[in-house]
Amino acid sequence: MNGAQKSSVAATHAAGDLLAPDMAAVERRIHEAIASREPRLTEIAVYLIGAGGKRVRPLVAMSVFRACGGDDARDMIDLSAALELIHSATLLHDDIIDAGEVRRGRASAYVRYGEADTLVAGDFLFSRAFEICGRFDETIVRWASQACISLTEGEIMQARLRRNVSVSAADYYEIIRRKTACLFQAGARIAARVAGASAAVVDELARSGDAIGIAFQLVDDLLDVAGDPARTGKPVGTDLRDGNPSLPIVLAVGRSAVLARVWQAPRPSDREVEAGLAEIRDSGVLERVREEVLTHTQKAAASLASLADTPYRVFLEGLIAELRDRVF
Repeated sequence: MNGAQKSSVAATHAAGDLLAPDMAAVERRIHEAIASREPRLTEIAVYLIGAGGKRVRPLVAMSVFRACGGDDARDMIDLSAALELIHSATLLHDDIIDAGEVRRGRASAYVRYGEADTLVAGDFLFSRAFEICGRFDETIVRWASQACISLTEGEIMQARLRRNVSVSAADYYEIIRRKTACLFQAGARIAARVAGASAAVVDELARSGDAIGIAFQLVDDLLDVAGDPARTGKPVGTDLRDGNPSLPIVLAVGRSAVLARVWQAPRPSDREVEAGLAEIRDSGVLERVREEVLTHTQKAAASLASLADTPYRVFLEGLIAELRDRVF
């Protein structure tokens, strides 16, 4: 790491320290929201949320709020907590849909608590999120609702194209815009509006959130093929095993009959999954995916140009750089 890079990292960490009280308040608000008259609902929510997670969606939203000059953070703390509750609800439901056994390095809630209770706990978290959002103006509620609609549409689109060898890169990007980028975009857009930014700045930061979300998913896709489970907290090959159209699979499946067979198999063995992963790694497509990560992180950073040069903007730029550097 050269001197300029060290200075950038130090500046990012300093800004992160400034955000620490806000994020602690978000964490407290999340845990207030998941309290239920039915202890099992709280237990399931705590089991997932207490397992960790980077809180990257509320972190991006809160840093956008501060970078736009936001002062009184009470409303943004509530909305950031709502974003994380929505995200957590989708994780509970995703593990049911995919029969996912591991989440954040341990048994998923689906495995520990069963399908029925986990499903209801996800509904509970969605409901708590909109209990919070409901006190805000119509525009903010609409943006949050549109993000949730996109999430559901993305899930159905992904299911429709699961194990489909004709899936295209354009299909893939539509899925991840709906399933992943929508919450980043909504969080950035809402944060800029709550901070009092102009309509033009709100739109620009929504574009940044969209690009961050896309890059985030691309990185996740790469790590599912070439990551270290000890660092990521989940095994490699999940997308291949579940038939989900990640970009490495989409780009490589037409080049390898072996990979196509594994991806189309309803329940591939561990040995078959490893053979499929080897085909992806040998195909050369991972470099293309890294280039896509670079493109979208550059777009995300470029959309911050309208912001004043503050420690919070530096922090956002640092988050984007760290996302990029996970795969370079």
